Amino acid sequence: MSQAWWRLSATEMAGLVARRDVSSKDLVASSLARLEEVNPHLNAVVDVLAQSALEAAAAADAAVGRREALGPLHGVPVTVKVNVDMAGYATSNGVVAYKDLIAREDSPVVANLRKAGAVIIGRTNAPAFSYRWFTDNDLYGRTLNPWDAGLTPGGSSGGASAAVAAGIGAIAHGNDLGGSIRYPAYACGVAGLRPTTGRVPAYNPTQSRDRTLAVQLASVQGPLARTVGDLRLALAAMEGGDARDAWWMPVAPTQPGAANAAAFPARVAVCAQLPGIPTDSAVIEAVQQAARWLEEAGCVVEEVVPPRFDEACDLWLKLVTNESLAGLDKIIEACGDQALRTAFGSQRRIAPPLDMVGYMNGLAQRTSLLREWQAFFARYPLLLMPVSCQDPFAIDADQQGDDAMRRILQAQGPLLATAVLGLPGLSVPTPSRSGMPSGVQLVAGRYGEALCLAAGEAIEARAGVFTPIDPVIATR
Repeated sequence: MSQAWWRLSATEMAGLVARRDVSSKDLVASSLARLEEVNPHLNAVVDVLAQSALEAAAAADAAVGRREALGPLHGVPVTVKVNVDMAGYATSNGVVAYKDLIAREDSPVVANLRKAGAVIIGRTNAPAFSYRWFTDNDLYGRTLNPWDAGLTPGGSSGGASAAVAAGIGAIAHGNDLGGSIRYPAYACGVAGLRPTTGRVPAYNPTQSRDRTLAVQLASVQGPLARTVGDLRLALAAMEGGDARDAWWMPVAPTQPGAANAAAFPARVAVCAQLPGIPTDSAVIEAVQQAARWLEEAGCVVEEVVPPRFDEACDLWLKLVTNESLAGLDKIIEACGDQALRTAFGSQRRIAPPLDMVGYMNGLAQRTSLLREWQAFFARYPLLLMPVSCQDPFAIDADQQGDDAMRRILQAQGPLLATAVLGLPGLSVPTPSRSGMPSGVQLVAGRYGEALCLAAGEAIEARAGVFTPIDPVIATR
């Protein structure tokens, strides 16, 4: 038996299991061995589920033996983040006070992964309350970037990105309110998909009340993986309907396998440098190179800035931050760790305060912005731009005061603008002269994931796949 099954893509793993060429038990055992090897250096997986994973793998193999209908991820090892409910485990969200908040039932995304046949081998780290672009907390400690321990692995799905980059699980679950899938993918050289709001159902039965409106409109569940094809497979598994999510939409299901976007090649708007945002040269080069690759793939490429981009960035900061007055700020002050209190304090001071009328006007502004962006996508079905306007941040860059936080928020504009509008975004890794991957972001109109994925595969075909990698070992 090969000891390196963990290196395979989820698509390859699922095919091997379905054909009975390899057992799920062998795949899971290989992934758990890889976890044991690299996780002590990374601290990406904070709850290892070895016994239950092997039991689930045995059940998956038995189902194959009975020739039952198999889901798209049947027998494939995956990870889920510690901020979603998984029956029998704590939904800690990286918070010491929640370490014993045991879920009694699965959240929709976990339930859908199980229905698809996935085998959950562990739960991945997040910052406290999943509210930083850095992954460290008082409950579990710091997750390291497998490429460079001095750089953030991203956040809040930093455990997910580090795990999948290092070969721990073929697919990692994450969620994205302001870039928390796309930025970790960018920081760790993997692919990450933020679906359209409402595509993948979301709800935590442990939550005491629903979140505020702008957060509901911006927050989504989605996958990280080493290849774009695996993201398509994961989306097909995650997107099944669930009555517990009031926002879920019954859109045409994703078809696993080869790209099937009839609209690709497409007309692509390219924006390598957004107005008024300082942008690293490596970021600009990555977008320009990806644009050339898309042009060679048959796309019509034109340099265009999306409408009222700065307003969309500012709107995320205004709405999400001011909604914290509904109670999140008090919970962070009472239960958050010092790093979160410092970062959130800077964000609160930077965000312009809104009264009730200002807040209502902000929600109205969101509608007008989305209308203009949808008209933009009618002309340019795809937008190619940075994931972040800066190279991955040094660890704890958000602990350096309000000016540092202001620079971070400005750099994350491409993440924030698309999140507040509820649009799909795909982070795809690309090469860099530094030796560490860079990356680009593809955005489409609502429910345009198939087009993003098709374009992402065209870029990936030229850029290559950068992971799994052996983590750079550093002393914490």
